[in-house]
Amino acid sequence: MDNASEQTVHLKRSIGLTGLVLYGLGVTIGAGIYVLVGETIVRAGSYAPAAFLISAIVMGFTAASFAELSGRVPRAAGEAVYVEHAFGIGWLTVVVGLAVLAEAMIAAAAIAVGSAGYVAELIALPRELLVICIVLLMAMIAAWGIRESVTIAGAMTLVEVLGLLVIIYFGLANDPGSLRALPHALLPAPTDLHAMSGVLAASMIAFFAFIGFDDVVNLVEEAKNPAKIMPWAIGITLLTVTFLYILVSFVAAQNITVEEFGATSAPVSLLFERLTGLPPLAITLVAIIATMNGVVIILIMAARVAYGMAQEGRLPAWIGVVSPLTQTPLRATVIVTAIVLVLAIFTHLDTLAETSSEVILAIFLTINLALVWFKLKKVPTPPGAFKVSIVFPILGAVLCLALLIGASLAGS
Repeated sequence: MDNASEQTVHLKRSIGLTGLVLYGLGVTIGAGIYVLVGETIVRAGSYAPAAFLISAIVMGFTAASFAELSGRVPRAAGEAVYVEHAFGIGWLTVVVGLAVLAEAMIAAAAIAVGSAGYVAELIALPRELLVICIVLLMAMIAAWGIRESVTIAGAMTLVEVLGLLVIIYFGLANDPGSLRALPHALLPAPTDLHAMSGVLAASMIAFFAFIGFDDVVNLVEEAKNPAKIMPWAIGITLLTVTFLYILVSFVAAQNITVEEFGATSAPVSLLFERLTGLPPLAITLVAIIATMNGVVIILIMAARVAYGMAQEGRLPAWIGVVSPLTQTPLRATVIVTAIVLVLAIFTHLDTLAETSSEVILAIFLTINLALVWFKLKKVPTPPGAFKVSIVFPILGAVLCLALLIGASLAGS
């Protein structure tokens, strides 16, 4: 089949609300708590829940902006096409699209490194070899087909959520009175400069743990009735992970010291063993599933971004070709996988996570401004599309900028 006929193949609409939510939860949780709970506590100590709460609030306003924009411009490569339709500036569209791709590939690399840390608890192989095997296996799943990929990811997501619920249950059951300390962990005194500095520094890592709801919008061309279900998928994903992250980080900070978290590459396995007294094998397997799930879902998303940019003429057209066999953007998947491998092998986890957070905050700032511009120009929303007040994108932009500046000052 030649290129002309290949390009007539389109993405298939086969994902409902449940699939979108499981996709969002999978990429968010797999990229977050299983990999970064230890690093967040190292930076913020007992105030780690506050770092997650701040990040969730920032995400909340931006999530509302994404929910409306997904209805205004229901195209893959969401962030890039939102900027294209809002500002019509070609170079800005390319910069945002490439930034989204870069962030996704950095995130996938970070999760792959975290996953290798858990696998190494069971298999004594070099980290680099484990990373290569993990990324290639997840790339094969991502290239298989969107229904098959999301089904596998959904099943893996249920396992990883169950693992977190077990940790929360044992953590609270062992010391029910500890919940009285939760409000203090969420609201450090503004006059405690040391605590506030740690929370702001940790917020960049915690923010990375929430990246995922924005990935859902890149499946808009493969979702059934996206105008109706996309806002629900985004909202349910964000609320669920906020609840889980705050409680898991609280339980973790109450039971494991900063020094112990700083010395382990498998923080959730250590936490499970300490809370239950059981061998950590079960939760290590869950953590492996969770982190691998994060890798496969981000590979799916990044390939859709590259596909969408190629369809918009912002990347070479051959990258946007959809395979007639799998009905997935196979070439884009191969390119994304190769770059993820290089990043995962040659860059440290904390550097990957923090860099990814900084890039995505800058992207979110731009996306919020795009919605503000739509509203100032009084561009009507399509019939039946989700709509928010202009206050949401304005606050989203301000909070993204504040978090970038605050974390930069705290880290300097």
